[in-house]
Amino acid sequence: MPRVSAPNRRISSPLRGPARLLRRPARTRSGARSVALSGPHAVELAGLLHELSVRLLGAESFAAALERLAALAAGAVPGTVRCSVTLIGEGGPLTCTAHGAGGERLDKLAYELSTGPGLDAARTRALTTVEDLSTDERWPQLAGPAREAGIHAVVAIPLDVPRAEVGGVCLYLDRTGALAPDLLITAMALVNHAEVLLGELRRRDQTSTDATVDRAVGVIIAQRGCGVREAYDVLGETAQRLGLDRRAVAERLVAAAAARNS
Repeated sequence: MPRVSAPNRRISSPLRGPARLLRRPARTRSGARSVALSGPHAVELAGLLHELSVRLLGAESFAAALERLAALAAGAVPGTVRCSVTLIGEGGPLTCTAHGAGGERLDKLAYELSTGPGLDAARTRALTTVEDLSTDERWPQLAGPAREAGIHAVVAIPLDVPRAEVGGVCLYLDRTGALAPDLLITAMALVNHAEVLLGELRRRDQTSTDATVDRAVGVIIAQRGCGVREAYDVLGETAQRLGLDRRAVAERLVAAAAARNS
């Protein structure tokens, strides 16, 4: 990670307001603003990571945690118009959420075409940066929607959730030349910390699922007088027949048994 010296002037915390600009905005030939933006001081970054921990671990579901990650990253990284979070599970559907109205059409087109900085970062497991998406030759299909949304610079960071999915966090910025080292470090620190937190949430979900399934298997054994293996098979076959996952069926069985016994 590159060493970045602390700036001489104080920059307001991203939790209290946007960071100040490091230099006056210039205009590119296309009319886009070109300005380097600064991320928070080290102490402020520590506070930001703490805030991320509180928000994600306090989320009522994994999906809600992803939404909170997108919202916090969009507000913490100066110049961000939209933050998109994408996860690709093994054989499962694409999971995506975002914060920020600008660039919604851009995201939709990228998912439809299965291309773009965010998906490339997820697939290659590498940081992907774009100085100006509206002119970048790697994704010509996205140039028009990017210009319409006023989106220029892009930072896309790989996101790995242990034992679950791979994906990426994509930050769309409203100016060119905005990829200052400390801004990149801020974005990478947020995503790297989020990986740990999301992995813990997945572990909790799995533990909760296992416990619920075990209780449901006990209900089936009590009702049918069958063995453990047969009870698991019954639960799996019922879930497949109903088009639900095992946990959903297990929760229904446990709830029905509790209602009968009350």
